[in-house]
Amino acid sequence: MKTIDELLAEGVAGKRVFVRADLNVPLDGTTITDDGRIRAVAPTVKALADAGARVVVASHLGRPKGAPDPAFSLAPAAARLGELLGADVAFATDTVGESARATVAGLADGQVAVIENLRFNAGETSKDDAERGAFADQLAALADVYVGDGFGAVHRKHASVFDLPARLPHAAGHLIATEVGVLKKLTAEVKRPYVVVLGGAKVSDKLAVIDELLGKADRLLIGGGMAYTFLYAKGYEVGISLLQKDQVEVVKEYMKRAEENGVELVLPVDVLVSSEFPDLKTKAPADFETVDADKIPSTKEGLDIGPRTRELYASKLADAETVFWNGPLGVFEHPDYANGTKAIAQALLDSPGFTVVGGGDSAAAVRILGFDENAFGHISTGGGASLEYLEGKTLPGLAALED
Repeated sequence: MKTIDELLAEGVAGKRVFVRADLNVPLDGTTITDDGRIRAVAPTVKALADAGARVVVASHLGRPKGAPDPAFSLAPAAARLGELLGADVAFATDTVGESARATVAGLADGQVAVIENLRFNAGETSKDDAERGAFADQLAALADVYVGDGFGAVHRKHASVFDLPARLPHAAGHLIATEVGVLKKLTAEVKRPYVVVLGGAKVSDKLAVIDELLGKADRLLIGGGMAYTFLYAKGYEVGISLLQKDQVEVVKEYMKRAEENGVELVLPVDVLVSSEFPDLKTKAPADFETVDADKIPSTKEGLDIGPRTRELYASKLADAETVFWNGPLGVFEHPDYANGTKAIAQALLDSPGFTVVGGGDSAAAVRILGFDENAFGHISTGGGASLEYLEGKTLPGLAALED
């Protein structure tokens, strides 16, 4: 895989360089609530601009239905990128139309433009190779060179991720090179003990990675909504907690395999419960309480791990040489249910080993809860991509960058 350093050494001055970034940031109206993904790609964009390239940045945002939708415009992301670069960033109001062509044509050496949300064109996500390829042809007309740096999208077989690199000389940006290097430390170059913390809402989202980790990790710590399917599989009452009954037999099999493989699979011993899901803008209901994990009332749901579980999980992370964490341990957006996620983040900071926060909600939680990002070994920009890499899958966006 050719790197951006090699590309820069060859010279990019005067060339139109298409950077497939991941600017898929959360928005409150037009206000960006977490700019982590924009900051992650800024070094690649700056390096190219400083070298005299005419940089064309492209990304998706959200899930528009293949047509323009103002709610998913990349205009706020383009403005924030300009602030980070300390330079004006032009913005095209379409993807491959008149505005995009004129905006790119108007770039001088060292200038940067962002084109509108790629998913405003149905060809970006089409499962039809011809339709996807036709859109890739239109994108290719805007550039001379392709740089892949949208790690959060490399597990998607989309036009700008998979088809476009085949049409242009290509290289991996700084972010993708870093992400791949980190993931190798979690697969091929693991230092032990290797501890994995998995949270999030649904156990079905994590089954494939659990299946793979049962042969690689030393300990699996389970939390979040997915924990209640595990607790139910042990025969516990889980009340009205999130439960995927169709996954119970699979979970039972995984618990059995963990025991057979000598993998320590650790579940909550106490949980914070309430009779209703909290309104994130108000105080928790008065009836929220901490109960043992095997004594959840039938009328209540689990919303966070309890204090004894927080201590237990911290002790399981204390000697870890490698840690991967994906998924919050509770409803971290509400202060009354954020302590479990806070405790895991702090335990990672206290751990002597190499710590990786695996993207998505976990990365957002670290920032929202006020932790210093630089104190962790690595914070990934792609939760889904990280998980699929750990599952051993071939990621289309990485395969496309191979020479």
